[in-house]
Amino acid sequence: MKQVGDDLRRYAENSEKELKASAKLSEETKASVDKLLIEQGQLNARLQAAEQHMVKLEQGGGPAAPKTMGETFLEAEGYEAFAQRAAGGAKGSFTAPVKAAVTSQIGSAGDLIEPTRVGLIQPAQRRLFLRDLLSWGRTGSNSIEYVRETGFTNNADVVSENPANPKPESDLTFEPDSATIATIAHWVRASRQVLSDAAMLQSYIDGRLRYGLKLKEEAQLLKGSGVGLNINGLYTQASNYVNPGVVVQAETAIDRLRIALLQVTLAEYDADGIVLSPLDWAAIELTKTTDNQYLFTTPTGLAVPGLWARPVVATQAMDAGDFLVGSYQQGAQGWDREDVSVTVSTEDRDNFVKNMVTILCEERVGLTVYRPEAFVKGDFDGLPASA
Repeated sequence: MKQVGDDLRRYAENSEKELKASAKLSEETKASVDKLLIEQGQLNARLQAAEQHMVKLEQGGGPAAPKTMGETFLEAEGYEAFAQRAAGGAKGSFTAPVKAAVTSQIGSAGDLIEPTRVGLIQPAQRRLFLRDLLSWGRTGSNSIEYVRETGFTNNADVVSENPANPKPESDLTFEPDSATIATIAHWVRASRQVLSDAAMLQSYIDGRLRYGLKLKEEAQLLKGSGVGLNINGLYTQASNYVNPGVVVQAETAIDRLRIALLQVTLAEYDADGIVLSPLDWAAIELTKTTDNQYLFTTPTGLAVPGLWARPVVATQAMDAGDFLVGSYQQGAQGWDREDVSVTVSTEDRDNFVKNMVTILCEERVGLTVYRPEAFVKGDFDGLPASA
């Protein structure tokens, strides 16, 4: 690039002399200048491509990754100033809202992430799916007041043009109800030096703290007691399993789940999900035909967990032997009051004199169940997983 630039300047000087002498440029000079300009354009294009390649290499060889919760927190306005004050011994706290999807990028929580060696051994994590079954809304209050449907009598019928009797009347019954917004929180302590160790702070936020909240959220949404500060969970409010009169020979767990789906249908709802314990789902997946062929899939297959055309959620929040089927999209709704937030403070107990910081992670969520009959809970007592 430097050589081409020097040549262009030299030709410009010579061209100026030629113009003064003959009022026009020679064909040789024009051709040389045109050639240099083309070469300069090609070199500029190659330089730009090289710069883009360098950026990709700095980002791990690919396009820029989405920012994780830790990266978002570290880039929050005011964090750098707080970290400098804390490193100098000043007291205080810093709070910032963080939002990020769990990805497979290094530094984000997930099963496929290899942890950085920082002296922590991170156990394997399980994925959560129960939240995905529900429809979610946002609220700005600490409670949700709603009307719960308690009954529906459908008397719709064909009538004449001028009926002698009144047209048939159907009946819908409701009752008022409310659901509180629960706060789920926990914290860890770390040395003050962690404030200047971005990788370690990011692993705390993206990994253990956020994941711990979601574990508790999973249990609350499913089996929260509704007493005190607890969410009133789906399983807690669901209707009990009652066979509506279907006769099944040699009934198995698979049969019982199908009858439970029917019970939801008879309540005028369409069941769209099944929640099981991983133990029960494994037993069902291992069901074989009489010639020892797997009924649902093969061990090398990548089939999405499903049964009776409904997705199956296998979660350890469900006790072995129990099940829950229901219309998750229509019969209930989740509510986000506050997304996951992280607070780092030196003003907790004796943090200041011990060079420690407290990292607090919390969220606020709620759940409303509009029709308990849209959910059916039961157990597999006395039934084999398969015939």
